[in-house]
Amino acid sequence: MAVNAQIERLCKELQLPSLANAYHELTNRAAKENWKYSEYLYEALKIEAEGKARRSRATLTKMAGFPTIKTLKQFDFDFTVGVNRRQIEELSTMEFVKQNENIILLGQSGVGKTHLAIALAYQAVQKRIKARFMTAADLIMQMAQAKKEKRYDSFIKQAVMAPSLLVIDEIGYFPMNKEDAHHFFQVISRRYERGSTIVTSNLVFSQWSGIFANDKVVTTAILDRLLHHSHVINILGDSYRLKEKKEEGLVDSDLYKFQSKKSTIKS
Repeated sequence: MAVNAQIERLCKELQLPSLANAYHELTNRAAKENWKYSEYLYEALKIEAEGKARRSRATLTKMAGFPTIKTLKQFDFDFTVGVNRRQIEELSTMEFVKQNENIILLGQSGVGKTHLAIALAYQAVQKRIKARFMTAADLIMQMAQAKKEKRYDSFIKQAVMAPSLLVIDEIGYFPMNKEDAHHFFQVISRRYERGSTIVTSNLVFSQWSGIFANDKVVTTAILDRLLHHSHVINILGDSYRLKEKKEEGLVDSDLYKFQSKKSTIKS
């Protein structure tokens, strides 16, 4: 068997796909530049390590369930009020994940809460940290279905506890009944000091009781665990989406002015 064929066979057996694709070019380069054997070995191992990292990030991105990819570079810090660029940059180091800390993003619809949540979770994936994105509605629906099918514990283990970073989007966009509130409490309670959670909500904390079936005991228990070791970011300002539609001429200027006035009053 020819040497090239043997190399390709061994790369396949050892699961080294990046090296299998690059070894021929790498060998020619090594010969031209008179590399030492150790230099060639280093470059070969580096190619495979980089390929493995790319494949890992691609897999983690797919598993995260992002509705779309958003990055911190795309976020308009100048348009929003209440978002400290330096704080976000510090959070993007993922030190908060290592410390099992939470991030709570508050603000009206369209100010960029979900963008920031996805961007931070995507940054985690780039650092090969397992993340998961879910809306509050999907999470509760899946938990209810898992309980009905008698696989509640396995769902908690796989969907709730497995990710190092869990994003729960749109808390407060629909009211929960008492059983739903109990499900949500289980998520927050299980992850407390064992995993990082990012949540977004359009409601201030004083209104959260209305989300959880007006159960003040459960609401207090949820907030107590969420707020301990947390970074609270209250985003003010106008809706990105209304701003973009206005610029495109698809939204009446009076409506946009009303929205801006409403935001100013709230702030």
